Amino acid sequence: MLSSFNITFLGTASAQPTSTRNHSSLALRLGSEVWLFDCGESTQRQIQASKGIRMGKIRKVFITHTHGDHIFGLLPLLASCMNGAGGTIDGVDDPRTNSNEVECSEPFEIYGPAGTRAFVRGGLRWTHTLLGSKYMVHELLFNTDPDEGEEKTIPLHASEILGRNIRQNSDGNWTDIFHNPLLSVSAAPILHSVPCVGYVVQEAPIPGKMDIMLYKPHILRNKAPMSLLSKLQAGEMVTLPDGTIMEPPPRKPGRKIVILGDTYDPSPIATLGEDADVLIHEATNAYLSGIDPTTKEDESEELVENRTKSRGHSTPQMAGTFARRIRAKRLVLNHFSARYRGDDDVSDEARYIMEAIGNLAKQAYGSDKVTCARDCMSLEVDKPS
Repeated sequence: MLSSFNITFLGTASAQPTSTRNHSSLALRLGSEVWLFDCGESTQRQIQASKGIRMGKIRKVFITHTHGDHIFGLLPLLASCMNGAGGTIDGVDDPRTNSNEVECSEPFEIYGPAGTRAFVRGGLRWTHTLLGSKYMVHELLFNTDPDEGEEKTIPLHASEILGRNIRQNSDGNWTDIFHNPLLSVSAAPILHSVPCVGYVVQEAPIPGKMDIMLYKPHILRNKAPMSLLSKLQAGEMVTLPDGTIMEPPPRKPGRKIVILGDTYDPSPIATLGEDADVLIHEATNAYLSGIDPTTKEDESEELVENRTKSRGHSTPQMAGTFARRIRAKRLVLNHFSARYRGDDDVSDEARYIMEAIGNLAKQAYGSDKVTCARDCMSLEVDKPS
């Protein structure tokens, strides 16, 4: 079981950053490792401004779609995380390009839809960026995508290991694109103005609560060490000297987080996302008549929703409705229009507006467990009780 499961929002703006909201990115701290989901412009600066996130701990980046406000920060982040350098002069050695150092580290992994690999490869090539270790890009291909995209026209970068092309399953999802004994990541398409995916991070089942009195009499009767309880708690089966077999307590589901990119309809990810501990859903625009002074007289709730959908985005009510549909335990709203300030921890006006946005989502969700994200905000995903 992971010691920590922490989400830090590095950027909560939509298309345009503001003085209080940066472009889209969030960091997921999983024990000692950090994964990023999207990487908008200035993400590395936001990392430096955040508490508890170290650049050197980032090992994976998951891109939801290739719009610039979600990916333009990826190349500078790679250079910072991987000891990057500009072009070198022939005959002058740079230790960062030493192949022995490259081989001793695990490759930095990037996941994203078609186009991600070409963006990274071309960007590194045309900026003459050298990296001190290896990276690989795994692309989540829709069934309509060709086996090779624009990257075939760009020579492989010196630090690139060719990643996987991961095709959709028969149900349209990408299941277990990453997994280890503690975690798995799956993905599904979500509807936006361009190909876009949402990610589901699932912790492996964790040990259930142990009733020591069910085991203690058998251990004492066999004069076996009480340390066997720790093996049982870890999920191991124990056989005592008299042949008694003690089964570990039943395991219970681990924590689940659903991280959506931009979307006007995330229905395809609903099954994967059911019973999520946290759903992170965009809420780009809201109808706030009498609350937001920028609301126009000719606007209505229906007009704002239709206009928001036409641009591939969601309102707070749409986010709340989807959270109720998948029975999410907590909803976090994200990706706000530039008209909604992100300093609601200090500004009365911003707090008033963001509370109104949260209330719209709560009404549709049927729960008070709604949070409007702001930059550098962190939340811990609690262990199941």
